[in-house]
Amino acid sequence: MLLRFTKMHGLGNDFAVIDLVTQHARISAEQVRRLADRHFGIGFDQMLIVEPPQNPEVDFRYRIFNADGSEVEQCGNGARCFARFVRDKKLTHKDRIRVETSSGVIELQLVGNKEVRVNMGVPMLEPAAIPFQADARQATYELDLERQALTLSAVSMGNPHAVLLVEDVDSAPVLELGPRLEHHPRFPQRCNVGFLQIINRREARLRVFERGVGETLACGTGACAALVAGRLRGLLDEEVTMQLPGGTLKLAWKGDNQPVIMTGPATRVYEGQIRL
Repeated sequence: MLLRFTKMHGLGNDFAVIDLVTQHARISAEQVRRLADRHFGIGFDQMLIVEPPQNPEVDFRYRIFNADGSEVEQCGNGARCFARFVRDKKLTHKDRIRVETSSGVIELQLVGNKEVRVNMGVPMLEPAAIPFQADARQATYELDLERQALTLSAVSMGNPHAVLLVEDVDSAPVLELGPRLEHHPRFPQRCNVGFLQIINRREARLRVFERGVGETLACGTGACAALVAGRLRGLLDEEVTMQLPGGTLKLAWKGDNQPVIMTGPATRVYEGQIRL
């Protein structure tokens, strides 16, 4: 069967977006892996699936599959592309869209013709909710990595993140530490790993090694987790511009029990069809 898809990106974090509201298909983990291949498939960091809602109080269900075929809970850059996609495809005419994910309901708002604002929800900081193995919640944790002692923050934005503070993201050991931390036993569901450089209280830089993908040009949930980590350490203000390799996100977090708000672009690249 032929299945229509749209290739999109949020700051270079790229996606194949598939409408399963007007189309019908079952896509296996093996098919996701084949399609994600950048030489023999479409090539993408994640596949985003648009489905009818199971909850009558929301507009859509949103599913995310990493390039390795694993399904994950949340993707911030993908959420912005999701909002642009359902409007462009006339699946909705709303400017505010409520979307059901496996980690809860998020709200997306289209801002003008280029940007999307996403209420990413309240960050989860209790170790059991992340999940992260620790006796009690702390702003930072000490973690042993093969005789190397690391200090990191652990945050969930619907998916688990480890955030390390670095002097310079350009020289940070992202490809060395990223895969080792992703699979560290204290993160039982694996984790995304952020390398955060503070420029000043309102600006920061970030690189992210994403769980099941590798380093990407941008990670929306990673940027949100980095803001939370920087705020918990007393290093960042409430509103921050986060510079990622693929571009810039505007972020805001007022503190405990408040949601993180993320604003950034979503770009359509091309339309295509695949044969399953």
